[in-house]
Amino acid sequence: MNLFENVGKFSRFLVLVFSKPEKSKTLFSQIIREIDKLGINSIGIVVIISLFMGAVITLQTAYNMLNPLLPDYLVGYTTRESMILEFSSTIVGLILAGKVGSNIASEIGSMRVTEQIDALEIMGINSANHLVLPKIIAAIFINPFLYILSVFVGIMGGLIAGSLTGTVILTDYIEGVQYGFIPYYISYSLIKTAVFAFIITAIPSFYGYYVKGGALEVGKASTKAVVNSSILILLANVILTQILLK
Repeated sequence: MNLFENVGKFSRFLVLVFSKPEKSKTLFSQIIREIDKLGINSIGIVVIISLFMGAVITLQTAYNMLNPLLPDYLVGYTTRESMILEFSSTIVGLILAGKVGSNIASEIGSMRVTEQIDALEIMGINSANHLVLPKIIAAIFINPFLYILSVFVGIMGGLIAGSLTGTVILTDYIEGVQYGFIPYYISYSLIKTAVFAFIITAIPSFYGYYVKGGALEVGKASTKAVVNSSILILLANVILTQILLK
């Protein structure tokens, strides 16, 4: 029953969030701020994670290709496919769920327990729309760019790791990166990234918005938000893969 209650409450919450904003100019300025806060500030961690993921995929693939019949360009091919299809969308999404999700839940939760949200509602402002909609729009807009950056950095990380360790020849790696490229895989992963962006922002906002109590409850809400966002990302990943790659 608690599950159905939360689903119903979340549905009502989304109705409030996606209602017509009162001032479009204010919404646009808020979206720009959220793009900086949620997207630009996440570039560093995305680059670091993608660089090392690409390097590890390349090294593990190279060290496990013991069959001499397998061509060396498969190392670059495997790294590209892994980054495009899964790592740069799902794994980076899970990392952002921890970084961005906990930040959103604690921010909105703190506003709830300090009665700032109540003050907005007393002034006749739709607090859910005012606080949450800019975050959702900003994340859906900026996260695909983070995905593209992650793919590029991951492939470059594999290139650097392979060249420095001597596990793969540069020309073979580049040939593998170019071999059998399917553009639809980019579209598939961009769709996943947009869905994950919605989950990363909507779920933590929901938990923060309805938190009750004090600082301890805000911390618990942040933990719940990160855990449930991660579970929903993995569930959405399975469903979207079945639908889009069938």
